[in-house]
Amino acid sequence: MAKETIEGINVLGAQAAYNLANVTKTRPQFGSITPKWLPKLLEFKGLETGIYRVNRVVEGETPLDVLCSQTKKSDIIPQGYIEYQTEPREYRLNSISTIINVNTAIEDVYSAPYDQVQEQLALAIESLRERQESQLINNDDYGLLKNVPDAQKIQPVSDSGAPTPDDLDELITKVWKEPSFFLAHPRAIAAFERECTKRGVPPVTTNIAGGTFILWRGIPIIPTDKLMVDGKKNPSAKSGKTNILLLRTGEAKRGVVGLYQAGMKNEESRGLSVRFRGIDDKGVASYLLSLYCSAAILADDAIACLEDVEVGEYYDYD
Repeated sequence: MAKETIEGINVLGAQAAYNLANVTKTRPQFGSITPKWLPKLLEFKGLETGIYRVNRVVEGETPLDVLCSQTKKSDIIPQGYIEYQTEPREYRLNSISTIINVNTAIEDVYSAPYDQVQEQLALAIESLRERQESQLINNDDYGLLKNVPDAQKIQPVSDSGAPTPDDLDELITKVWKEPSFFLAHPRAIAAFERECTKRGVPPVTTNIAGGTFILWRGIPIIPTDKLMVDGKKNPSAKSGKTNILLLRTGEAKRGVVGLYQAGMKNEESRGLSVRFRGIDDKGVASYLLSLYCSAAILADDAIACLEDVEVGEYYDYD
């Protein structure tokens, strides 16, 4: 109807008025986008040729004898050298790629107030970055979960498998040299907070890089849905198993290092290139997006994992 009646008075109808109104619109909302804290907090190393060789020293209990005494028992200074690994591990960057197609007629006509190409590229880049975080954790070759040394893996102390303060303390003993942060699924963090509440030791919070995180022993616990629960990012079941990681990051600290290709042509952001592939005979423009990434653990004690964590333990606090 073009008109409405309010208490017997004829007025312009809402539907007719709507046809003349400007509608305020949002950009496309992508529900699967996460904060991706791991790539933000991990120290990254740019590579020249996509290969990163980790040279390690062959260590023993006493790798090098030295002369150290107030009264010399001998005038002879011990001799020796530090042995290197003869076949060090090399990491090669993996590529994550996709192609975006945009009809140029759509781009020409429907690019106000938002540019259709830029919105398509922005969503595609977010998708690639989500995949990057997942690969940093779960990749069969370089993923953090696949490369935790056996000596750095522990099990929960409780029979239920719930993550307790004792478990996180045990992780700290494994990565005690300047640990950077814990990494856990939000469900695992909630389970840990319940255990802390049960014991009367609720964690404090801190702000890092624009986010608010809880701390345990001064170490932030960073959430990610890429450390999945029973193989799912968003599990619907009340219970489930997952893992919690503790990392030391940075090359200078002999920690965990993210890797990317530096100085690429058409670089849009760190390790990501966007190439225009041209327009075909049907007027479709094509763009190739390529992201190159990997990760390296420089020392065995740079990472530890609490395995088989149960997220479904609840309590009646009354």
